[in-house]
Amino acid sequence: MRAVVQRAKNAKVEVGGRTTGEISHGLLIFLGVGEGDAEKDCEYLANKISNLRIFPDAKDLMNLSLIDVGGAALVVSQFTLWGDCRKGRRPSFTRAARPERARDLYEHFIGLLRDNGIQVATGEFQEMMDVHLVNDGPVTLLIDSSKTF
Repeated sequence: MRAVVQRAKNAKVEVGGRTTGEISHGLLIFLGVGEGDAEKDCEYLANKISNLRIFPDAKDLMNLSLIDVGGAALVVSQFTLWGDCRKGRRPSFTRAARPERARDLYEHFIGLLRDNGIQVATGEFQEMMDVHLVNDGPVTLLIDSSKTF
């Protein structure tokens, strides 16, 4: 399972001109589910992201987590995080999970964030979305449950 995590001053997702999720302070999380991913991958990422110390403290050092600052998360499904661009000019998505399995793990991940006390907003799974973000920092991190990067 892969995530692109961006610290956000505010972020929102629209589907067909309708806002489906919006946060004012916290993290925008693009989540990609791979073919071999399981609940343990959700647990790893949800705990890592919830407790990642990437928010500034009183000395402006990155020492506080999403939980510490009472921030929210906007979670957007993004199978293209599994796009393999090593050959040719068109990405291959063969390593992305099938939609049915990806949806289950996406929803499990969201539930785990909520279990950690985080307010969660979402996009809509398998829809074309417009994502708006004011990146704070900017701070953008890549996290992989297989720890390949």
